[in-house]
Amino acid sequence: MGKNKGKRVLENNKDKKSNKKGLKIFLVILLIIILAGITAIAYRIHQNGGGLQGILATAMGHDELTKKDLPEFRVLLLGISRDLDIELTDTIIVASYNPNTQKATLLSIPRDTYIGKNKKKATGSNKINAMYTIKGGPEGTLEAVNEITGLDIQYYAVVETNALIKLVDAIGGVNYNVPIDMDYDDPTQDLHIHLTAGEQLIDGEKAEYLLRFRHNNDGTSYPTEYGDNDIGRMRTQREFLSETMRQTLKIENVFKLGEILDIAKESIRTNIDFNVAKDYIPYLVEFKTENLVSDTVPGVPSMLNELWFYEYDEEETKELVNKLFHERDYGDNEEVVDSTNTTVGNIATNTTVGEEKTQEDIKIQIVNGTGSEEKFEQAFQRLQEKGYDVTKSKEDATQSSRTVITNQKHVETKFVDEIKTILGIGDISNNGASTSKSDISIIIGTDYQ
Repeated sequence: MGKNKGKRVLENNKDKKSNKKGLKIFLVILLIIILAGITAIAYRIHQNGGGLQGILATAMGHDELTKKDLPEFRVLLLGISRDLDIELTDTIIVASYNPNTQKATLLSIPRDTYIGKNKKKATGSNKINAMYTIKGGPEGTLEAVNEITGLDIQYYAVVETNALIKLVDAIGGVNYNVPIDMDYDDPTQDLHIHLTAGEQLIDGEKAEYLLRFRHNNDGTSYPTEYGDNDIGRMRTQREFLSETMRQTLKIENVFKLGEILDIAKESIRTNIDFNVAKDYIPYLVEFKTENLVSDTVPGVPSMLNELWFYEYDEEETKELVNKLFHERDYGDNEEVVDSTNTTVGNIATNTTVGEEKTQEDIKIQIVNGTGSEEKFEQAFQRLQEKGYDVTKSKEDATQSSRTVITNQKHVETKFVDEIKTILGIGDISNNGASTSKSDISIIIGTDYQ
């Protein structure tokens, strides 16, 4: 009996050892499977670009081919205001984003742009901002913008004025360098704009004032080099929009995504298919606003039938659209096709007319925002010594805390980078204006030493 008991104890011990061994083997296999899974996921994340982009792309089921198949995304942004119960599009911007090149573009169309056929019979209904009311929605404006630009834009987003205000407040405000002192009062609208030039935190209320400002009570406006009145306002709108975009995409604002989406749902009307748009989301998180360029449709203000209009230049507009929306997204030896499906040549031919540009071909205008003539003169001399064609603005800027280098004509990056190196400081902005007489404008700030 004792022998049988001992035998059973031995067998139980063997079973326990066997079970432990089996458990170890199972755990090892499970660990291998987990590690293999992690490795596979890590590889997928790496293949999808790594970082937050890779994580989001992998979570959405993307692979390394998904992004390659995504075309440039274009949308017409319409900012709506209400005047005597009539909805007018005060802000008209074509926005594009290419996930493969990580380049984006904003092109403003002035709200007074003439779209009629007979100038002698021009009326207010021939302004592009009236199309929204005349056609009963955004489709008419979209059609007019496609006619002007030659772009086949499919999507629109109608944004109510308070949407951006709510967004700015939701992300805790936007740090922005207000370009000039703004002093304007309109009692009829209960509108009172009083902003001081310089870098500051802009909340929702100030954002509305900033974006609506055109001129001061005394009639003065933005400097000519910046773009006065409506041209200046459109530039400020684009720059503030790009800065808001940059600060919204900060990682800490991921936790505010629900609130941001609620604002969009309440304040934006669009025909964008979410199933199309969602594929771009993983790549937007890696977007840098340094890759954003912006401009305004070229043209001139003119009086037609005793009304002020903005007459766009068809030829210059075609050239600008090709430069912004086609040439930027192709390599050196790839053909560029414009919106009418005609080949206009390759980038090497299009972007370089004659010989390659040198420093003496680059026209720079500098504005004194230092409060010091000595520092301003020093900056002027440094740039001249390096061979640049430099002129001083006749008007001093309001003292600025930052030196800002604006690439007005989208000149090669190497020149802009060199200028920053020469000055030893400078925030680079690509939100220039093709109508500028200089290639690059610089506000020399108090940070310049």
